Amino acid sequence: MLYYLFRFLEQYDIPGAHIWSYISFRSLLALILSLIISAWFGEYFIKWMKRRNISETARDVSIDPFGAEKKGVPTMGGIIIIVSILVPVLLLGRMRNIYLLLMIVTTVWLGFLGFMDDYIKIFKKNKEGLKGIYKIVGQVSIGFIVGLTLWLSPDAVVRENMTETQANQEIVIKHQPEAVKSLQTTIPFIKNHNLNYSNIMSFCGKYKVAAGWILFVIMTIIVVTAVSNGANLNDGMDGMCAGNSAIIGVALLIFAYVSSHIVYSAYFDIMYIPGSQELVVFLSAFIGAMIGFLWYNAFPAQVFMGDTGSLTIGGIIGVCAIIIHKELMLPILCGIFFIESLSVIIQTQWFKIQKRKGKRVRVFRATPIHDTFRRLDSQLDQTSTYILKGWPHRPFHESKITIRFWITTIILAALTIITLKIR
Repeated sequence: MLYYLFRFLEQYDIPGAHIWSYISFRSLLALILSLIISAWFGEYFIKWMKRRNISETARDVSIDPFGAEKKGVPTMGGIIIIVSILVPVLLLGRMRNIYLLLMIVTTVWLGFLGFMDDYIKIFKKNKEGLKGIYKIVGQVSIGFIVGLTLWLSPDAVVRENMTETQANQEIVIKHQPEAVKSLQTTIPFIKNHNLNYSNIMSFCGKYKVAAGWILFVIMTIIVVTAVSNGANLNDGMDGMCAGNSAIIGVALLIFAYVSSHIVYSAYFDIMYIPGSQELVVFLSAFIGAMIGFLWYNAFPAQVFMGDTGSLTIGGIIGVCAIIIHKELMLPILCGIFFIESLSVIIQTQWFKIQKRKGKRVRVFRATPIHDTFRRLDSQLDQTSTYILKGWPHRPFHESKITIRFWITTIILAALTIITLKIR
């Protein structure tokens, strides 16, 4: 809203009005504003929740050694995150931008889905929360909406990169003169080559482009669902998910800025995506909200984000990566989320297989994988056999685990960014 106001005032030569057209100014302002909102609103939110006894019940001590200490800590702190993102974006963003609208819809949609899950857990006293099938339907639905919008919207276009050999044999990267609908996506570590979904569906003959878009929509659904669930599983320790997500957000912000700049995108040999600069504003607010939330969520936590926050965070990361055509980099960038999800799948499936044979065999001491590092030997199920029982050799305090996971995410984020040059 403020963007349009000051662009209007610029016509009358109002001093300073022109700076609102600079993406750097609006992004930094969004970062600062989201930090202030999360710190200010967070304090009032926590007090309000405590007055109404809307808090976390005592956690299972067999899973969380500090579970008894966390009784009475307010949950549903994802509301702080959502408000801290949406207010700066609505004030500073260009609301006619298709990408910004998709990010707002994703935030509200998954925020409501997570809120319903937390509401059932707290007020209905149902530890299972929202049924899994409803969560999946909600995640698949937003993935379908995003994928279909990017397919059909005339505003969701790119200028594909191309190579040009000059007279001195120097290869120069340029962009196509016309912005077009594109099914290309960046592949890490491979030079001068993007994956085209229509090429995968080339067996469909003259229908390969339509089939490619269908595959793209399916890919969008998978990415949004997988990253959303990965973030949800990662939210198990104080500050864990918020810290990792802030780091991932910084990497995505760099990708979004480079993709929105015709010179930088040519330098890094990636597609130029007109309009994606508004994602920089959104991601700045996202990063500010994550850091501001850590003010209260770092150990010992004064508030938990709940599914209201974790499902929303994962969806934001997934949709943003899809928009800037970097979804194939997520297994590296979101490596922590991927490993958390994979550990749960391995543990669950292996236990089921062995149970059919009459055995109780588990791979890890506990899952998601971060729980393995804090599980005591005395807390293990004595009726089960553990393949990796001796790993790790001793339990760690959750603050140490959290910081080491942050460090791992920093390394993965740096690796993801340098893939632009390694190619």
